[in-house]
Amino acid sequence: MKDIARRAGVSESAVSFALNDRPGVSAATRARVRRVADQLGWQPSTAARALSGEGAATVGLVLARPARTLGVESFFLQLVSGVQEALAARRLGLLFQVVEDVDAECAVHRRWWAEHRVDGLLVVDPREDDPRPALLAELGLPAVIIGAPGARPVPAGTPVSRLWADDAGAMASVVDHLHGLGHRRVVHIAGLPGLAHTRRRIDSLRTEAGRRHLTDVTSLPTDYSDAQGAEATRRVLASARPPTAIVYDNDVMAVAGLAVAAERGVSVPGDLSIVAWDDSVLCRTTHPPLTALTRDTAAFGRQAATHLTALLDGAPATDLRAALPRLTPRASTGPARGATPAAR
Repeated sequence: MKDIARRAGVSESAVSFALNDRPGVSAATRARVRRVADQLGWQPSTAARALSGEGAATVGLVLARPARTLGVESFFLQLVSGVQEALAARRLGLLFQVVEDVDAECAVHRRWWAEHRVDGLLVVDPREDDPRPALLAELGLPAVIIGAPGARPVPAGTPVSRLWADDAGAMASVVDHLHGLGHRRVVHIAGLPGLAHTRRRIDSLRTEAGRRHLTDVTSLPTDYSDAQGAEATRRVLASARPPTAIVYDNDVMAVAGLAVAAERGVSVPGDLSIVAWDDSVLCRTTHPPLTALTRDTAAFGRQAATHLTALLDGAPATDLRAALPRLTPRASTGPARGATPAAR
């Protein structure tokens, strides 16, 4: 402020008024001060703004997942790219941290709140018995929960919005597709147990199988990694009654499963049909290309960040369901071997 005041020929208080858009200086003085500030490369201090109650100009995102699974999964990279695009338009930063579990995530949220590090939070991977909604209510931080919560709802009156995808509806479309192709033995190689969306997918699979009188349908949880996806695939293909179709909870596990089928001499889709939950370049460039649930994940991230900035601007909390993922059939799914036209 001293440098700007000296070069602009005004007092330090005039510099403060001009840079903080406060009355007390003329339009000409304000313009001169800002021009000098630009020439000197001045930027507002985030720490000073936080201490003065003006906000940190930063949004926080903590991911409680095994760090080793992030480098190969495209979903979060696309999600964060969409989040960053929306935040950049508002000149907001993104503070990102990976931790081992949800207790560690809660500790980070408390620390960020105490240190005035963030103005709001993006919260992912709701749990079936999730402590975070109550914590958000206690802290009073504006937040968007990406995904419908599990057993613990968001307390009423808190500045917390929800943005969620219809996992049950998406699974129903997958089961409908496979059932129409004559598949009766279906395995779902699922993601992390305890996540609310994993439970919704498992429950939807059971419900849809029951509606169609399918009794040979099961789900196996994993950590979303290619290693566990491959191991689960080997286990089910070596069973006495191997499945005729496998649904994987992400693209990485689906590609790993396709490789396991190839090493065991299992034809895809002649002997086994494969469906990936998230579409990506991996699904489109394998041989055969993988049938997948397609959605605009970057747009999903932009939508979440836009809802959070609306909360920061004082808008009321909302509950919004995103567009239903669309099943994109490709060459990895086909009629079940031995299925009759009537069965399909």
